[in-house]
Amino acid sequence: MPARRHWLFSPLHCAAYLTWGTVLAGLIAGGFNAGAHRIAQPLAILGLMLVFLAAFLFESGCSRRHPGGRGSIVALAVEIAATLTLVALSGDGIAPVLMILVVVQTIDLTRSWRIALVVGANLALLAILLSVSPRTSALIVWLLYAGFQAFAGLTGHYAKQAERSRDELAQVNAHLLATRSLLEESARDGERLRLARELHDVSGHKLTALKLQLALLARDPAGAPPAVTTAAALAGELLDDLRGVVSQMRRHQGLDLKRAIEELAAPLPRPRVHLDVSEEARVDDVGQAQALLRTAQEALTNAARHSGAENVWLHLAREGERIVLGVRDDGRGSRSVHAGNGLTGMRERLEALGGGVAFAGEHGFRVDAWVPLS
Repeated sequence: MPARRHWLFSPLHCAAYLTWGTVLAGLIAGGFNAGAHRIAQPLAILGLMLVFLAAFLFESGCSRRHPGGRGSIVALAVEIAATLTLVALSGDGIAPVLMILVVVQTIDLTRSWRIALVVGANLALLAILLSVSPRTSALIVWLLYAGFQAFAGLTGHYAKQAERSRDELAQVNAHLLATRSLLEESARDGERLRLARELHDVSGHKLTALKLQLALLARDPAGAPPAVTTAAALAGELLDDLRGVVSQMRRHQGLDLKRAIEELAAPLPRPRVHLDVSEEARVDDVGQAQALLRTAQEALTNAARHSGAENVWLHLAREGERIVLGVRDDGRGSRSVHAGNGLTGMRERLEALGGGVAFAGEHGFRVDAWVPLS
């Protein structure tokens, strides 16, 4: 799979770095409002800006592993505090621009936390602006930045929705491609068996009748010509060859799941999927193949949505008289595994076929499933 750009250097992060750098340069170049505070030193500006940047990067990392978690809320609170302190020290300069970055980062939070942080931060920002600037000027500046925040927040919200819709569409498309691959494999096996039956029932019957007729001619008291004896021998050899071909065609090697699983893994942008599918990992029954495929799909989807993992490993192999599927990731995991609808449906589907599944979440998350060979 192609190498992926590190998340710290994604286009959105690069735009945020540029904004942060511009605000820093503007604050240092303009200096603090001497009437606002006596400790107007470039070192203080740099310190607060570095605090904001550290909190920004920490929140970005938290949102990748646990979107909307407690770590993200704490980091956003630190960003807001640093921004408000800069505004209080610098007056109505360009420091409020940082609040736009904060609003964009609140997209992954729950509605209540998002409203609380954004509204609380903007009310505090308004109070600070009113304390350092004339009322009319402060209101205009506050409304201006509030409009920018609303625009950036809505843009980020709709972009996030579009990204989620794209990922869901990619997963649905991968599901359809995997199912198509499985159906094609099943259709090929069905066609091979149909041809085997036709050869056995039609050609085999007629060759047997021909061989019997030639055998009768060979036993004629008047004496059969040498060509009849030769034809009888050839008919016997041809019948044996035909039976060998039919037996070979009937020898069912099972459905190959490798291509179907590759179709499932292909559209996942993250985590990186490492596949290890044995050539002997074939099942005879379409239902078993479908169950293993759905188990792999559910495990990969969970790794992409909930684990925050960078890598996921999928292993499919034959062990004795059963096929085993193992999927594990390097995400945050969980000491206690609570089976939701997806994991419960996975277990029910496999147990109905005589198989089973086990889950472990202490070091990353792991799914171990198996089905018996028919």
